[in-house]
Amino acid sequence: MFIRTFVLAVFLAGITTTFLQAQQNGKVMFTPYFIAAESFESVGVFDVDNDGKPDIVSGDFFYLNGDEAGTLFRKRHRLGQQRAYGEYFDDFATIPLDVNKDGRMDFITGGWFGEELRWHENVGTDGEWPAHVIAKIGNVETVRAWDVDNDGQVEIVPNTPGSPLHYFKLEGPSKWVRYEVGDYKSHGLGYGDINGDGRGDFVVGNGWVENKGNNQWVFHQDVDLGPHASIPIIVTDLNGDGKNDLIVGNAHGYGLYWYEQGVDRNGKRSFDKHVIDETASQYHELVWTDVTGDGKPELITGKRYRAHNGGDPGSNDQVGLYYFAWDGKSFTKNNIAYGPAGIGKGTGIFMQVVDLRGTGRKDIVVAGKDGLWVFFNEGLH
Repeated sequence: MFIRTFVLAVFLAGITTTFLQAQQNGKVMFTPYFIAAESFESVGVFDVDNDGKPDIVSGDFFYLNGDEAGTLFRKRHRLGQQRAYGEYFDDFATIPLDVNKDGRMDFITGGWFGEELRWHENVGTDGEWPAHVIAKIGNVETVRAWDVDNDGQVEIVPNTPGSPLHYFKLEGPSKWVRYEVGDYKSHGLGYGDINGDGRGDFVVGNGWVENKGNNQWVFHQDVDLGPHASIPIIVTDLNGDGKNDLIVGNAHGYGLYWYEQGVDRNGKRSFDKHVIDETASQYHELVWTDVTGDGKPELITGKRYRAHNGGDPGSNDQVGLYYFAWDGKSFTKNNIAYGPAGIGKGTGIFMQVVDLRGTGRKDIVVAGKDGLWVFFNEGLH
């Protein structure tokens, strides 16, 4: 108990230094809040008990937002028994969706080892949540939710590096329909409008897949993002020229980059590579949202701690969680929690950036093999 308390004290002391520096430089200040010493790599945020407040769901547990004493996320409930494989749990996403339309929010996940996509049924705060297999689909790197057909409802899109690209549509209570996109086997997946036609396209490691409508797809090999692109690959117009660019991490090596889209007079598309950061490795999970409160998004990301159990380049380097501010021309890196393992904080494979306290500021909820933490956003200082 003494050792664990000491490590936690050192962790908080190291992070406090980062916060003091942020305060002096006019950056966002984040207050760390320890949730659990679990090693699940995915976390979701949604209202589990329909009390109007966001709760935290990660792995085998959910954590309710407040108790009789007003303490945040200390009421822990077991929801299941995620299968363990070595250092991993076969649980690589936490996507909220009311699958059976009973008024309670369920969640969707998938696993590398079990090779299946499944949903866990919310039966309330008492008892374990049954797991239901959606489909056997091959090794699941992680899962994302995007509105592929523009009907206002998200579809479920797993990233299966060894299997073709496909997505699943919920077409009735607990009724899933699978749609094939094509034989695009890629570590790395993004979604957004590449060619400006109003339809979202898929981005894979070696190109992009144009959405022609009615589930018709055409592949364009205009860009190579490497063998281990992040999930997600972010699609956004960074420089304001009306063409969407790409933000990509190297999930299993060093580097974080953005690719500037250009189109020449003949309509030929190109993507020029720009460095954001090459000092850290394992940029696996990226979130693009506003944490500074200036109305413009920032890039929230970090080093996925022990992504391949210590086998990736840079795995034994310092561990960090960061936000990168974009000024229209370049990114500026800001530390949230940085240092040796146990002092810095790494990411898992699926994190959340959401307002947990109703402050109007977005907090960072991050799981990983180095524990589950919240970093409360205290605003600019």
